Amino acid sequence: MEDQSVPQNFQQELAWIDTAARVLDSRYRIPGTNIRFGLDFLIGLAPYVGDVVSFSISGLLVAVMARKGASGMALVKMVGNVLIDTIVGAVPLLGDLFDLGYKANLRNLRLLREHYAEGRHQGSAWPVVIAILLLLFAVMALLVWGVWRLVYWVFS
Repeated sequence: MEDQSVPQNFQQELAWIDTAARVLDSRYRIPGTNIRFGLDFLIGLAPYVGDVVSFSISGLLVAVMARKGASGMALVKMVGNVLIDTIVGAVPLLGDLFDLGYKANLRNLRLLREHYAEGRHQGSAWPVVIAILLLLFAVMALLVWGVWRLVYWVFS
């Protein structure tokens, strides 16, 4: 799918990423509806194993997009899309229905196109990464404190 807003030298680089994202997220249509799905949905029907395979394929696409020059901020958003798709997709039945609408790979393709064409999603991802690490540290400290209080309560 050619996009005039993306510089010509990136058109060929984006062509196979575009094809892969569409095959994964919107290759097929349920007859009589506008609901589209792809291999990501079909693979995800296999509980847990399918979600791991789908996560791996989406992660590979994000890695390729990183090699094609996506900024740190764009990559954080892409990884977030893949994580949301994987976490919610792991819930049996509800996750499969969610996969019909979320389409993380097409969202990531749109982020990459916006990065190239409009200069959006620029900047370092370090502030986001540091915030996430601080949050994880706080949760870990709270968990350790809670376990310590529980052990103290049980043995006193």
